[in-house]
Formats: sequence, structure tokens, C-alpha cells
Amino acid sequence: MKVIDIINNSEKTVFSFELLPPLKGNEATRIYKTIESLVDFDPKYINITTHRDEVEFREIPDGSIVKRTVRKRPGTVAIAASIQHRYGIPVVPHILCGGFTKSETEHVLIDLHFLGIENVLALRGDGIKNQHVFQPEKEGHANASKLVEQIVNLKNGIYLEEDLKNNTPLDFCIGVAGYPEKHFEAPNMDQDLFFLKQKVDAGGEYIVTQMFFDNKVYYDFVKKCRELGITVPIIPGIKPINMKNQLTVLPKIFSIDLPQELSKELAKCNNNEDARQVGTEWAIYQSKDLVANNAPSLHIYTYGISDNVKEIVKAVF
Repeated sequence: MKVIDIINNSEKTVFSFELLPPLKGNEATRIYKTIESLVDFDPKYINITTHRDEVEFREIPDGSIVKRTVRKRPGTVAIAASIQHRYGIPVVPHILCGGFTKSETEHVLIDLHFLGIENVLALRGDGIKNQHVFQPEKEGHANASKLVEQIVNLKNGIYLEEDLKNNTPLDFCIGVAGYPEKHFEAPNMDQDLFFLKQKVDAGGEYIVTQMFFDNKVYYDFVKKCRELGITVPIIPGIKPINMKNQLTVLPKIFSIDLPQELSKELAKCNNNEDARQVGTEWAIYQSKDLVANNAPSLHIYTYGISDNVKEIVKAVF
């Protein structure tokens, strides 16, 4: 089932969560345990992240440095298909610009279609580490709007090879990302919203937001989107804090602000267990308020940690 249909056909707020594929060489057991701990709360769909190749420099025994390209979390398509067929829950694999050519993207989308997967989240993705400006692949997309256009073309049976005949349309529901506190590369909020509208106009059917910790930020973001003519559902992204160092790490990595009240409580914590409790209580407070104000869905960034997410959904749904 498509995410947009799930949202439009639901009379109340639903919830979804996000998982990382296992590290290369690891089993999927941990992912299955996470899902099984949450399945009784009726998650309506599950996002599966995608990760580009990373460049590493390693010293070899003779003292020289060699450059290696590795993908630490392969298997997005396989794990997504496994989850959907194992649990009967729709999955939403992430499709990236960064690290992928248009042809590779097309092949991935064909595979997803063959596997019965109907949803994707189209993202530009991050650049290579230490790369100051995002650089697309030589035959890749420079931004998510162009990626959305390619997926829409496939919905219309238009493939990269113009001479293909009897083309099968690949009908995906397309989600895109939004940034309530603006993307860190955008010069200002107005420009960031302009780019978001481009993605929606290209064919994005719903927006899922970057994490935020002040609900007012989300409500203001929705208001600005509506004033700009963006009418698609806007799904708030919730990240339960589970470690004390996230007080400083999250704002730095994701260019977001933490409310003063939350910051004060985290600063009082003596260890990660204390911080986890504070983070869980804050996420419950956020989630209850969002549900009370008719958010279409809550998207929880679990990153494989389910105990606190279970507490949250049990308290809210």
C-alpha cells in the first residue's frame, strides 16, 4: 500500500519508524527484533535508509597510504523486501542522488518494482566526507528535484533508453524531505522552501521532516509551506535522545536547535541512562502535542534502538 493512501485514508495520526540496514558482514537479526518489539503498535510503514560508498585512506604494512572505496551498509533493497514480505508492512527505501548514477537509480527502481515495493523517499543525500560542496556522480543527479523527475518519468513508462518498447510504468509513491530549521546549505529559509516546492511540484506526494525538538518550529514550517502553496501532507520527524553527548552532537551534525528547557535537563544528566529517560519523556511530550494538533503521521528515527520508541508509542497510541 502507498504511504499517501495510508495517510489519506486514516482518520487519526499514524506512526512509522526508520531503520538502518545492518553493517556489512552482520545479520539482520537486530532489525527484526526492533520491528517485532513495535509491530503490536501497528506501524503503518517502515523507512529503510540507503548509504553511499565511503572513501577511506589506510596505511598498509610498507608504510604507504592506499585509498579504498567501501559501502558499509549495503543491502537496502534486499532488507526492505525482506521486511515487507516477512511482516506485511509497507516499506519505504531511501533513494539517493549522492553516490549513484541515473542508470544505477533506474536499476534499483526496477528491482523494487519487481519485489512489490510501492514507496520511495527521494533524497539528495550527503556528499563525501570532507567534501565542502556536494558533488554528484558524473552521470548522476545534482539535486532531489531531478531525482523525483526521473522517478515520475518511470511512473509514466519513460526510461533512460529512449528506444525501449512496451515499457512498464513503475508506479511509486514519492516522499521528499523538508527542513523546519532549513537545510544547513541553504542561505536562508525562503530559499530552502523554494527548493522544497520544486521537489513537490516535480512529483513529491508528501514531506517528512528532519528531526526537531520544538513543536513550534514544525507548526511554523507547516504554515510557511501552506502559504507558499505546498498542500501535501507534512509528516513530523521525531528523534528520541538516548545519549548525553547528543546535547552537543545533534545540533552540530544536523544544524538544529534544542529548546532551553530540554538542554537544561540534559545538562543535569549524569550518564546516558539519565539522558535516555529525559529524551524519552521529551519525545512523548512532543508526540502527544503533535497528535492533539492532527499531525498526519509521526515518523520516529529509531536507528535500531527500540526500547525507548516502544515507551513513546505505548504512551501516545
